[in-house]
Amino acid sequence: MQTGMFDKRDRFLRLLGTKPIIMGIVNVTPDSFSDGGRFNSLDSAKAQALKLVSEGADIIDIGAESTRPGHTPVPESEELARLDPVLGGLLQAVEAPVSIDTSKAAVARHAISLGVCIVNDVWGLQRDPAMADTVAEGGAAIVIMHNRNDVDEKADIVDDMRRFFDRSLELAQKAGIPRHFIMLDPGVGFGKTKQQNLEAISGMTRLRDYQLPFLVGLSRKSLLGSLLGDDPEIKLIGTLAANLAAAAHGASIFRVHDAAQHVAAFKVFDAIERA
Repeated sequence: MQTGMFDKRDRFLRLLGTKPIIMGIVNVTPDSFSDGGRFNSLDSAKAQALKLVSEGADIIDIGAESTRPGHTPVPESEELARLDPVLGGLLQAVEAPVSIDTSKAAVARHAISLGVCIVNDVWGLQRDPAMADTVAEGGAAIVIMHNRNDVDEKADIVDDMRRFFDRSLELAQKAGIPRHFIMLDPGVGFGKTKQQNLEAISGMTRLRDYQLPFLVGLSRKSLLGSLLGDDPEIKLIGTLAANLAAAAHGASIFRVHDAAQHVAAFKVFDAIERA
């Protein structure tokens, strides 16, 4: 365990609820939909992380397996092999807390041992049976994301989210993960139709009784392309609009590729909300 991991975790947790939180994305993957192959080396990943922090990102999220629609799953050994050249050096270079985007307990355990303080699990502790205990034993915080194996266009997606979160929170409690270490994510783009993705964003309002922070990952998603087209500038505008709408429905953490633009947008949003 790296010295300062718990300090970074606690500093991040204390920040929740005080302002919109920007989570900057660094993918060390060859096939991520937006930036695959761009940050696979230590120098490029470190430069991107430092750029995001300088632009106002509060936390860096690093991932070594693409979870885009139609992605090819990679084995644990490959995910670790992608992380190893990058993660240790990035953690040394960046003062901000770092989270690991993985659903594999072994990858999470390795990342926590190096100093990562949050696990961002797209299967919400439900894919790898060892994940909840790994997070608890490592003292990390956890993002529990809603996911589905199959799309069911007839499902009430918010009811489905509630059932999923209830199961994940039960697993977290049994493992001993403190409640205040937990964040929820509606999982936009995962196992949902276009309409259900929109309902998942607005439906966070119906889930406020959990009294837990919500993270959303909407940046450059295909949902926005289906609404606006794939022009990068227009997609950025759509991302900003979607994240502001998500904030209005209860989200407080925003996983993004473009930190500076979101910091500016939320400065205005937050000023209006506090007026």
